[in-house]
Amino acid sequence: MHALQYELTLPADYDMGIVRDRVARVGHLLDDWDGLGFKTYLLRERGVHGSPINQYAPFYLWNTLEGMNRFLWGGAFQGLVNDFGRPEARQWSGLAYEEGGAAGARAAFAVRRREPVPAGAELSGLMTDVVRETRRVAGEDGAVLAAAAVDTARWELVHFSLWAHDAPKAEGDVFQVLHLSEPGRDRLPRGRQW
Repeated sequence: MHALQYELTLPADYDMGIVRDRVARVGHLLDDWDGLGFKTYLLRERGVHGSPINQYAPFYLWNTLEGMNRFLWGGAFQGLVNDFGRPEARQWSGLAYEEGGAAGARAAFAVRRREPVPAGAELSGLMTDVVRETRRVAGEDGAVLAAAAVDTARWELVHFSLWAHDAPKAEGDVFQVLHLSEPGRDRLPRGRQW
């Protein structure tokens, strides 16, 4: 499992309807993408759910690196680059994935939290705690799924969860889910990834 996210922070007066229209027009194009677990088309609007910014920030969990590479280098990603410029595309190695109790419900919101891996931390114990936290979040009322991954270049953890209601029980940046492409979600490995 491999996580990918890029963020397009937009001006405060940007018409976010442009992003909504774009997702409505092209979101379905990854609905059957081979190698993709899921892609969430995420939006934060300034002043909504505590967001200080306008941002479009899709988040992906990939089943295969080949699927991700085909997306990035095979032409699909170029459409976004043409429309918005080339963003920094962050990548993390998967640590844990769990389906939530509301797995069959429509995902309305996402929560993403990034945090540094503390210097001097005992890694196996910390990662065991991350797996346990992912399982706990997935067990909360309204959770559709929860995942965690790590960037070992920056030593940064990312915690990600989808929610069926507007009161997520996880800490972090709250996003609206505009569309969810999930061709291989049922094949994402559950639990600990090692």
